[in-house]
Amino acid sequence: MSHYEAGDLARFPSIADDAPELGKRFFDWYGAVFEDGALTAREKSLIALAVAHAVQCPYCIEAYAKDTLEKGCDAEQQMEAVHVAAAIKGGAALVHGVQMKKFADKLGMG
Repeated sequence: MSHYEAGDLARFPSIADDAPELGKRFFDWYGAVFEDGALTAREKSLIALAVAHAVQCPYCIEAYAKDTLEKGCDAEQQMEAVHVAAAIKGGAALVHGVQMKKFADKLGMG
């Protein structure tokens, strides 16, 4: 059994039900973030798709896979964005090896 169900994505606005003012502020801000600015809405959507993979949010992956396609991206661009996310996430894990080596050196075991 999965805790994630595709239909739950459509229920996302319900997070504002018990805190309507905070919900409104979030959704207003969220909408503004994805408007054209220094980056186009299309570029922001690709960034969101990559971030969704990095944070492993299945709802966000589904939403931004669809959104990037609707904004004219193709499968190659989507996958390239996913590889960028994977490279950053992998690099972030590997760079912590510096901390490991520093700690081992401190213990005189490096």
